[in-house]
Amino acid sequence: RALSPRPAVAVRCQEGQLAVTVRRDLFGTGRPVRAAELSLGTASCPPLAPNPAQAFVTFVAALHECGSSLQVTPDSLIYRTTLFYKPTRSGNSLIVRATPAEVPIECHYPRRSNVSSGAVHPTWAPFRSTVAAEERLRFSLRLMDDGWSRERLSNGFQLGDSLRFQADVTSEGHVPLRLFVDRCVATASPDRSSSPRYAFIDRGGCLVDSRAEDTASAFVSPRPRPESLRFQVDAFKFAGDTGNLLYISCHLRVSPAGEAPNSRNKACSFSRASGLWAPLEGTAAICSCCDTGSCPSPG
Repeated sequence: RALSPRPAVAVRCQEGQLAVTVRRDLFGTGRPVRAAELSLGTASCPPLAPNPAQAFVTFVAALHECGSSLQVTPDSLIYRTTLFYKPTRSGNSLIVRATPAEVPIECHYPRRSNVSSGAVHPTWAPFRSTVAAEERLRFSLRLMDDGWSRERLSNGFQLGDSLRFQADVTSEGHVPLRLFVDRCVATASPDRSSSPRYAFIDRGGCLVDSRAEDTASAFVSPRPRPESLRFQVDAFKFAGDTGNLLYISCHLRVSPAGEAPNSRNKACSFSRASGLWAPLEGTAAICSCCDTGSCPSPG
């Protein structure tokens, strides 16, 4: 039998949902399966209202619906579900003409992204390449006005001013996410590895510039929402640099909002009043590595 040019099961991983298309001739035998014999996930979600004239059956479900599961790896959010084929008995209860089948389905979404402030219009690039059928979470980094109400129209600052940053990730359709800023580096040229360079956020979420004398640099509490994070940094320039431009690149990452902040997932500022590092969320212990430099690598 010639192979069909179209797959028996096709999956599209979209920003907030997945779409599964199942060929009625699931096994390539010329005997179509019934739409009622197909379901998605442990919750047995039914397909969209089938059209008998079509050769395909379609399922559309939000990523967290139909009993799907979520796995968090260092680099990805992986949503898993299963397509079930459960054939009904034929008219003769003594015989079986079809075998049940299960088709595992996965959608992978990168957890990490590099985001750079680019004057009035920040740009972002994926942290690493992705494989087919993956969909990127959308990260952004913006300079905000003094009231945090809108994006700042000008990217010019004087020494003594505060740079107000807001980082966001679009997470509609996912389980709730919490955004973190692992690292932000300022350079005098667009090359992030160039010298001079200053990592004012480092060690997986320590705002090290807040440790400097006479600065008001800090993460801003409370967050507007879990998938958004604000921080302000006192304006600076490199000693001896005659230029008037700074290039800022930040590494953003997400974790499930239900996961408690820890030494890997943290936003820590130095409190001059207490002389200690203070977390935006969680216990003070998660920030104890900010001075020692022994923070574990972000997971």
